[in-house]
Amino acid sequence: MALQERQEPDVYQENFEPTSYLEYYRMNQDPVGDEVLHFLLKHYNATFKPGGLEGKLLIDIGSGPTIYQFLSACESFQEIIATDYTDKNLQELEKWLKKMPGAFDWSPVVKYVCELEGNRDKWAEKEERVRRTVTQVLKCDVLKERPLEPAVLPPADGLISSLCLEAACPTPQACRDALRHLRTLLRLGGHLVLSGGFETTFFMVGDKRFSTLPLNEKFLREALQEAGFIIEKLEKVTRAAETHLDNRSDYTGLFFLVARRGD
Repeated sequence: MALQERQEPDVYQENFEPTSYLEYYRMNQDPVGDEVLHFLLKHYNATFKPGGLEGKLLIDIGSGPTIYQFLSACESFQEIIATDYTDKNLQELEKWLKKMPGAFDWSPVVKYVCELEGNRDKWAEKEERVRRTVTQVLKCDVLKERPLEPAVLPPADGLISSLCLEAACPTPQACRDALRHLRTLLRLGGHLVLSGGFETTFFMVGDKRFSTLPLNEKFLREALQEAGFIIEKLEKVTRAAETHLDNRSDYTGLFFLVARRGD
């Protein structure tokens, strides 16, 4: 589905406030945010540790206003390109990358990742490494055949995408198409690292409600295979009991997978 075929108002451009969304990422202050962060960061660490995935170019699809997804990958890829659909998210991301006033404080999250890597004290160096490694911040729309147009990039060694497809894709077919579109950005044998929530129908950002496409493991496996990916690893966890009463989202669990682009 092309951008001009979207039937509903552009709710993300109009209503998605990155500063409200970032409240989820105040570590040790938000149980839902902590659950998601701990799960994703541990798996990113395992995926990008020495001997894991590595390469020259990594593209992040749907970065949002966040940088947590770069904290392990910046050690094993020479260049990272961040992308997002909304202008406000791109501006918020640039604010942190350029150390502008009012940028979100990611240091508690960075320290947590450095602890996973065995040296909590190197968090300031880690922040600078991320800033050096993220070389571009680009507009992206996964519903387009060429998600990053008009930008032209070499085939990437890796793609990461976290909590994006379920928000961006209004239907199962749109999600299948999006995976096919993403495949074109990868070199043959390159890897897609995909993560998100299971069975999520909505999430709240401040007082705004955003509908999402409920994903499950069976659908993901089938859609990835149809799009030409071979799943190498799929990790999942059931939502923790202590977050069930939080009514800002209805996800039932989380997933993290690594898939390789096949022939």
